[in-house]
Amino acid sequence: MSIIDIKGPLLPESVANAELHQWLVEVGQQVEAGETIAVVESDKVSFEVSAPEDGFITEFVEHAGATIFTEQLIAKFQVVEASQKVEAKPAPEVTAEPTPEVKPTPVVEAKPAPTPVVEAKSAPTPVVEAKIAPAPEAKPAPATKPAREPEVVRPAALNKENDYSLAAEKVNLGPSARRLINEHGITSDEVETYLRNKLPPRVIANEIKLRQINAAVNPFKTRVPMTNIRKHIAQRLLESKNSTAMLTTFNEVDLQSIIDIRKAYGEKFQKKHNIRLGFMSFFVKAVSEAMKEFPIISACIEGDDIVYSNTTDISIAVSTERGLVTPVLRNTENKSLADIEREIAELAAKGNNNKLTIEDMTGGNFTITNGGVFGSLFSTPIINPPQSAILGMHGIKKRPVVVDDQIVIRPMMYIALSYDHRLIDGKDSVRFLVKVKELLEDPTQILLAI
Repeated sequence: MSIIDIKGPLLPESVANAELHQWLVEVGQQVEAGETIAVVESDKVSFEVSAPEDGFITEFVEHAGATIFTEQLIAKFQVVEASQKVEAKPAPEVTAEPTPEVKPTPVVEAKPAPTPVVEAKSAPTPVVEAKIAPAPEAKPAPATKPAREPEVVRPAALNKENDYSLAAEKVNLGPSARRLINEHGITSDEVETYLRNKLPPRVIANEIKLRQINAAVNPFKTRVPMTNIRKHIAQRLLESKNSTAMLTTFNEVDLQSIIDIRKAYGEKFQKKHNIRLGFMSFFVKAVSEAMKEFPIISACIEGDDIVYSNTTDISIAVSTERGLVTPVLRNTENKSLADIEREIAELAAKGNNNKLTIEDMTGGNFTITNGGVFGSLFSTPIINPPQSAILGMHGIKKRPVVVDDQIVIRPMMYIALSYDHRLIDGKDSVRFLVKVKELLEDPTQILLAI
């Protein structure tokens, strides 16, 4: 047998660290190759850690709740080789042999003979065999099943006897647990209530006492612990502000031409491509085209070097129940509007179902975020390291503007470009944003690729 290292996942470059959320196995518990043994969660995505071979964990180097970095050692694992599995099989067969011998003794044909001869036979065989017969070995097998069966019981049914209610932070469920509760129609609120009510009474009493103390100190405030996801988000945003010389430039875009195209061809587009024509695909194509003239926008700083990207890989901010995630659209300069819309929809669905992979989240060199879907009119988006720039979209509002010396009503949007001033000069950032504006106001350049 050989002992190998179990390491955490390779984290995306946009994720500095993650939390070892849960161990799904115990030390010494036998697992098969490919079986999920741990769940690691970041502020963006969940990762499952699988057993590399058949075997068992000998030591937890990091425990649940620990903060880990990319490919960090988290456990020691002992591989069970095939030859050792073969040797292990004959052992139960030896214990199975006494059972046929036990049967003749009850059959005993002892009815004609209540004599000592029967006792003489039963003394060596049943007494010894009964002790050898491994009844305890038969117990562990059924014991493992009942331990998991209660998980399927609806927690609401187990909550009726409790007459207290405690506000708790949302329970972070791993991918396997989410699949299970979806299959059985159990809501996350029921799981949360069930888990909270399983706490020992002393723990609950201490928490109630703590809240009473907090209320007595300041009845106008409620203090709750920060969730791990919120801790990661807070740390990452602070790092972005402290590690870049961030500056934001603004402009506004007349979206009348794009709205006219969507009205005229939106229905045909959806019938042909089976996807709705939105605004985001136009913005992605406009950014892709503008980057051809201003490659510095997609570059980044590594040490004392400037690293330019040969492709346009745009991270799209997608809002999910877990928070904001930024999966990557790759090679957008070579994709059509339909390709982009379809891929955005697929990534958004994966994000909402918590199925985004490391590959989905890694490698972007520019980000687009749309606060307009929440009603934002104006904002300064924060750079997504190690990228050097981010474009913020906002709400579309009808405003009076001057067109050909006439005051007309137009659907206008403010756009904002935040950039790392260490790398990108103000002149280049402004010219890049103006180019994006021109392409959006005259989208025929995008459609004709001119």
